[in-house]
Amino acid sequence: MTDQYAVIGNPISHSQSPLIHSEFAKQTGQNIVYDRLSAPLDGFDRVASAFVGQGGKGLNITLPFKGDAFRLAHQLTSRASVCEAVNTLTFKDGVIYGDNTDGVGLVRDIVENLDMPIAGKRVLLLGAGGAVRGVLLPLLEEKPASLTVANRTVEKAQALASQFAPYGAVRAVGYPDLMGEQFDIIINGTSTSLHDELPPIPHGVFAPDALAYDMVYSAGLTPFLKRAQQEKAGMLADGLGMLVEQAAESFFIWRGVKPETRRVMAILREVLN
Repeated sequence: MTDQYAVIGNPISHSQSPLIHSEFAKQTGQNIVYDRLSAPLDGFDRVASAFVGQGGKGLNITLPFKGDAFRLAHQLTSRASVCEAVNTLTFKDGVIYGDNTDGVGLVRDIVENLDMPIAGKRVLLLGAGGAVRGVLLPLLEEKPASLTVANRTVEKAQALASQFAPYGAVRAVGYPDLMGEQFDIIINGTSTSLHDELPPIPHGVFAPDALAYDMVYSAGLTPFLKRAQQEKAGMLADGLGMLVEQAAESFFIWRGVKPETRRVMAILREVLN
């Protein structure tokens, strides 16, 4: 019997998750079908419940429903509980299990695919929204030398720093406070690249050999990565690897097998280009 999975969001037509999971299924011999589900902004619970009623086994959740999925889950992993967002739901024996694989996807892409250890590095996260909240705990668990969150509204960054204080030191600053500082890993967790804009980072924040990482993925360089290139950052990466790695972790949660990701990244990059 073919098990049903899907990704749910609004909008959802752009999602590459069906391609990724169908490649994982082929590679591992798993008998699944994976679709896209669109839900109205006030209709997440209704659409998710209908999917379960039709025998659905699991859902990936994308914008803007990660908070809705968090509230729908009966049981949460610690990483989902801390960031108050769920991107992976599993339906089993009447129980809804919630997890968040975004952070582990980011860390795996940086540490394993890009071969850049996070331990002992000066890490700067740009933004203080859901994307940043979802990756803070796994980044802290890697034991960076320091972790700084910069945001236009400093109070939002300070709220995150307070929330995650039990797990490690997070420094909260405004963008002007970065003047004269350098970082080894700079991660753009803002939505600026989606609007062809740039976060207001001062010049000189990229250390020699720094990794500039944009959570947004695109065919060409995002404005943030162009800026990093101009400032001679050592390595540039967009969020395509994170997308595939978080999907691989979801696939493992559902199916109990770990797919190989690099070939799928190459396929996806070809599709995007």
